Amino acid sequence: MEKIAVIGAGTMGNGIAHTFAQFGYPVFLVDVSEASLEKGLATIVKNLDRQVAKAQITEDQKAETLARITAKTQIDETLADVVLVIEAASENFEIKASVFKQLDAVCNPSCILASNTSSISITRIASVTKRPDKVIGMHFMNPVPVMKLVEVINGYSTSSKTSERVMDISKSLSKIPVLVNDYPGFVANKILMPMINEAIITLNEGVAGVAEIDTVMKLGMAHPMGPLQLADFIGLDICLSILRVLQDGFGNPKYAPSPLLVNMVTAGHLGVKSGIGFYDYSAGTKDVVVAKQFAG
Repeated sequence: MEKIAVIGAGTMGNGIAHTFAQFGYPVFLVDVSEASLEKGLATIVKNLDRQVAKAQITEDQKAETLARITAKTQIDETLADVVLVIEAASENFEIKASVFKQLDAVCNPSCILASNTSSISITRIASVTKRPDKVIGMHFMNPVPVMKLVEVINGYSTSSKTSERVMDISKSLSKIPVLVNDYPGFVANKILMPMINEAIITLNEGVAGVAEIDTVMKLGMAHPMGPLQLADFIGLDICLSILRVLQDGFGNPKYAPSPLLVNMVTAGHLGVKSGIGFYDYSAGTKDVVVAKQFAG
C-alpha cells in the first residue's frame, strides 16, 4: 500500500493518521513535539479501544492499525517516497508556509501536498512551493474516524489529475469527498461560522440564554448540536480565526466577529480544550456558564 504522511499530531492530525492506518495505509505521523506525538498516539489508542468495544473492529485490527503508524519529530528524507502528505498544523499561514516549503524540498516531485486547513487559501499556500498543481485542500471533519465528509479544495493552479487522485483516495477511506473551490471559508465554514457568530450575538444581546439558543437550533432546525456547544467543541479561538479570515478575504462587515467572542478568547475561555466556554467542562460534565457573564 502507498505511504502517506500527516504533519501535526493534534486533534485533527491524529484522527487523520488513525483513519488512513485503519484503511491499510502506512503512515508517518510527524510533530516537532515529542509530548504532542505521545498524546496523539494515546488518543489513537483510546479511539481504537472505543471501536473495539463497539465491535466495529477486532483487537487484531487495532494492533494492525497501530503497527502501520510511525511517529517522527522531523520532516526529512524519510518522506521522499510518500505519495500524499496532509498538513494538519496550527491554523496559521506562516506555520503552514514553513511546513510546505520543507515538504516541497524533501518529497518526491510527484507527491501531492494537501492541507487540512479550515479556511486559509490553498492558492496562497501553494504559492510557496514549486508544485502548485499538486497542492490541494483536504478538510476533514472532527472527529475524523467518524465523520464522513472530506471537503476537497482546488487551489487556482491545482490540476484536475491531482483533484481526481485526492477524491479517489478519500473514497478509499470510506469517506464522501465534495469538491469545492478556493474562497475564504470554502463551503463548510463560509456558512457555519456566520451562524455561530450570529448565535453569539443573539446571546450577547440578551435575546435568549445559552441552553435556549442551542435547544432552538437542535429541536427546531434538527441540528445534532447547538451552535454554542459546537463552537466550544471546535474551539472559540479557531472560530475567531476563521471569522477574521472571512472578514479579511471578503471585506464584508457581516463577518465581523462578535465582541463577546473576542473577549472570551482573550480571557482564555476557548471551550472544551480549556475547560470553559459557553459551557463549563471542568467537572467532567457540560454545565451552562452563569448567564450574567454573557450579558450585553
